[in-house]
Amino acid sequence: MLTEQNRILISPSIIASDLTTIGEQVRRFDASLINMLHLDVMDGNFVPNLTFGPGFIQQLKKHTTIPLDVHLMIEKPERSLEQYVKTGPWCITIHYESTRFPARILQEIRRDGIVAGLSINPATPVEAVFDLLPYTDMVLVMSVDPGFYGQTFMESALGRIRKLSGFIKAGANPNVRIQVDGGINSDNIADVVRAGAEIIVVGNSAFKGNDINNNVRILLDSVNITS
Repeated sequence: MLTEQNRILISPSIIASDLTTIGEQVRRFDASLINMLHLDVMDGNFVPNLTFGPGFIQQLKKHTTIPLDVHLMIEKPERSLEQYVKTGPWCITIHYESTRFPARILQEIRRDGIVAGLSINPATPVEAVFDLLPYTDMVLVMSVDPGFYGQTFMESALGRIRKLSGFIKAGANPNVRIQVDGGINSDNIADVVRAGAEIIVVGNSAFKGNDINNNVRILLDSVNITS
């Protein structure tokens, strides 16, 4: 349940799983722990790797009621946005660096009743998205370079999260949530939350040992113990 009362939302990234059996796996996910499923769509252009497209997302949706968090790591998302909107996810996130028309695309996503997300790469100054916050429901701060699974968390992301959080709280658009993606585990999740993140994307730290429900409990406990 995605409500304002949920302080921290967990979004496991399914590219860290065995995608050949993910439809079967998601039936065992505890929806009280796993708030959404993060789906990294990679086009082999904006990022070097390829993953899946709207057809896969539509099929996955048949196996779970957990909301889908679609992250478009694709060049010129305006060309295929309609196909992803039709899959009916909770959120669609585009990259600031992937298009010349971010405000227009974000408004199109919102018009269809979907949460509009805007992501920024580590090399992009966080100030670049400040003027776009009125059109945005969520900002995804990448704490690794996008498109390469298994990277180490970049400590510099913490300062970027703090800066963005401070600007949001100052009144730019106080309802914007901050999501963070890349290298988050039980050792650093509390720091990420303290910096201002509310939605946490987790990969290997969630799927290791094929025990996602217990792994997510450990992550949440790490926040509660050290916060």
